[in-house]
Formats: sequence, structure tokens, C-alpha cells
Amino acid sequence: MNKLRKGDEVIVLTGRDKGKRGVVLARKDADYLVVEGVNVVKKHVRPNPMKGEQGGVINKTMPIHQSNVAIYNPVTGKADRVGFKVDLAAEKGKRRVRVFRSSGEAIKVA
Repeated sequence: MNKLRKGDEVIVLTGRDKGKRGVVLARKDADYLVVEGVNVVKKHVRPNPMKGEQGGVINKTMPIHQSNVAIYNPVTGKADRVGFKVDLAAEKGKRRVRVFRSSGEAIKVA
């Protein structure tokens, strides 16, 4: 089970975009995330008349390694770590719940 999922609000810990917050748009693979507004690069695109695409310079959001981001805790306003807790009151299929390590509160799924 991944600690960071699509829809989570994260904060960047290191790199050029340190301190920026954004929402996880997608997971590229086991280690990389695409975060909204983070790691944006300029990409030169060739025109493709067969597809009707125009050429030029576009802004593209590139993946960032998950070790460089942490989940954002809205209560404290800071980065936090993710832990798991077994919830015995939950229905059959959902027993493991993601929680903030600092407070032990369950992470709300967006």
C-alpha cells in the first residue's frame, strides 16, 4: 500500500520547488509522482499537421521522486509522515487506515 496517493496534498521538501504545495495528479510508477504546479519545465514541441498539433514551447509538469515530498497536514500547517493503523471498527475490506504520524488522526481521502 502506497503512503502517497492520487488526490493527496503534498509539500515539496527539497529541490528547486522547495516549500511549494500541490495535489498529486498521478503516480508514474512505484517511486515517482506528478504533482500539480511542481517541477514544471519548458518543452519544445514539433508541429504535427497529421494530428492537427501546433508546435512551440509548452509548460509540462514532470514527475518528482516521492522521497522529495511529504504529505501536508492541514491542522498543523506543516509536512508530516504517514503511518498505518488497523481499524477494527471498519467494514470487512478496509482494515488498514493511513494516519498522520504526529497526531495519529486518520487522513481524509479526497
